Amino acid sequence: MRRRVYEILEVGQRGDRVSRAVDAALMLLIATSVAALIIGTDARIYAAAPGLFTWFELAAFSVFAVEYLLRVWACPADPRFAHPVAGRLRFMAQPIMLADAVAVLSFFVILLAPLAGLELGAFRAIRLVSRAARMARYSVGLWALGQALAARKNELLAMVSVMGALLVMTSSLMYFVEGAAQPDQFSSIPAAMWWSVITITTVGYGDVAPVTPLGRLLSGVIALLAVGIIALPAGIMGSGFMEQVNRPGHPAAQTCPHCGREIGADSPPG
Repeated sequence: MRRRVYEILEVGQRGDRVSRAVDAALMLLIATSVAALIIGTDARIYAAAPGLFTWFELAAFSVFAVEYLLRVWACPADPRFAHPVAGRLRFMAQPIMLADAVAVLSFFVILLAPLAGLELGAFRAIRLVSRAARMARYSVGLWALGQALAARKNELLAMVSVMGALLVMTSSLMYFVEGAAQPDQFSSIPAAMWWSVITITTVGYGDVAPVTPLGRLLSGVIALLAVGIIALPAGIMGSGFMEQVNRPGHPAAQTCPHCGREIGADSPPG
């Protein structure tokens, strides 16, 4: 029974109708609960049927709590988590399981927060984000994106380092060039970082702009340089995502229209 529960909740095989039905039902419940949390922030809509929102939230919480407990109970069926205590702790420490735990525990926090005089806004935001993050468990595309992030983490960290260095250099240069002309906007290097962030990310709000000729020249060079730097992470993620999608054994892997084998799979030609 434990292995079957684990297969249904965690690693359902292709053609396992029960596992697919459970996944579809949980995805629908997650999407509906996230929509209810979003709609419930409108005071007029919430006031029209507060009891409906409360009971639906209670029902969703009950399902999520039972699902979480079943996953923890059944995880020793996987050899990686075979130990009844240490294995379960490793299983619970996975990022997706931590998101599940936050989604469940936030319900208790929101119930007890009024008694402790705590502000609910932050906890409701955490609950909304954690529930939305649970969709990655059931979405092939989101799963592939997560795998691509993990596979390309070194390249992405390098790009983050480059962007951080560029941010420091550009904000420092603009402070020394524009500080005398606009002491209110470029009063310090930290203050100049706001201009650097919106320029490097090519957002360009326009609330802070250079006025000196040298500052404008420098701004143009930085903006052109930023276009290329911002495009690099997108290319890295795009290639990593396609590698994961086309990997043999992936649910979205392409198949040969003639023999039905996965393209790229290690198998003799048919």
